[in-house]
Amino acid sequence: MIDFKLDPKSGVPFYRQIIDQIRYGIASGNFKVGEQLPTVRALAVDLKVNLNTVSKAYKELEIQNIIETQQGTGTFIGDIKLMIPETERRNKLEGIVNEFLTIASSYGFSKIELIEELNKRNGGSNEKSNK
Repeated sequence: MIDFKLDPKSGVPFYRQIIDQIRYGIASGNFKVGEQLPTVRALAVDLKVNLNTVSKAYKELEIQNIIETQQGTGTFIGDIKLMIPETERRNKLEGIVNEFLTIASSYGFSKIELIEELNKRNGGSNEKSNK
């Protein structure tokens, strides 16, 4: 199960962030076909957002046949193979990196300090050199 997180500073509406996290969760294998999602109420309480925000996200995902709601039992990941286009993945990564660098530089961290910390958290491996 994904630990949903919303970023109020991103400028992206909350319902869109929920949609994106579910889509990326499916594409990355974090969500499996048939896996149950939190109820609208439970996710709204957890994220501290209006019920309509979560409901709007779920409805849009239902229209796209990504999730299925079964009255009385819940909302589930549909039987769909979801691939995120490479350009969308790259754009998302660029946004994450830009935000990360902005925050890190505002605290005065150098590029070397950032790389060292990232390597520590990634077990010190460098994916590019392993290929």
